[in-house]
Amino acid sequence: MAEDKSIGERSYEQFAERYAEYGECKPHKAYLETPATRSLIPDVQGWHILDAGCGPGQHSAWLLEQGAALVTATDVTPDFIRLAKEHLAPYGKRTNVVQADLTQPLDFMEDKQCDMVLCQLVLHYIKDWLPVCGEFFRVLKPGGVLVFSTGHPFGDWLWVSRMYGQHNYFDTVQFDAQWSGFGEPRPTIRSYRRPLEEILNPFLRAGFELEKVVEAQPNEEFANSDPKRYERLKHTPSFLCIRARKP
Repeated sequence: MAEDKSIGERSYEQFAERYAEYGECKPHKAYLETPATRSLIPDVQGWHILDAGCGPGQHSAWLLEQGAALVTATDVTPDFIRLAKEHLAPYGKRTNVVQADLTQPLDFMEDKQCDMVLCQLVLHYIKDWLPVCGEFFRVLKPGGVLVFSTGHPFGDWLWVSRMYGQHNYFDTVQFDAQWSGFGEPRPTIRSYRRPLEEILNPFLRAGFELEKVVEAQPNEEFANSDPKRYERLKHTPSFLCIRARKP
């Protein structure tokens, strides 16, 4: 039943094929969030990486092109699992695609198995981050790296306040947004916004050490693609990208 599905699955089952075709090409991804997130990823040569919330598999493919030995790609949406398997098929045994809900234990992963976890624009579909952070910590080797991105707490607060009325920045709030640019019908995407402390503290409580924070800014390709939004996003934060490490 639909009510038994996670927020992420309910959101992306509406338009998984269209997202796979257009999502990574849009300026907000190609020229803003993705470059910022990838700036935090170290040399992955020979690494085993968990791509947690892989979508249609483009980021997993990029990691393999960078020299990763094995990428375990997971997503909660069945259509994304199918698309990821198709996209990653040329890499053969260097990939393992598994349908999984990040709010549940990652039973298919052993302790201290991975060199890196990548979780790119996924966590804002989850209310309680601490169990997720605990599982990421468990599957990482000592010294392993976690790289993740999410909506910027202040930028999200501004957007939700503008759309739904002023609310307390310090609250964790669920909200809906209609996404344009993917054709009709427009998908309605449900997610959570939260204050900065509720972004950082679950990882610290799980045992991670914070290494670097990047507040994504649009690059020059964004300016060429969408000058009006480029000017706005040069002054208003949109994505927060973080690298942490397991001691």
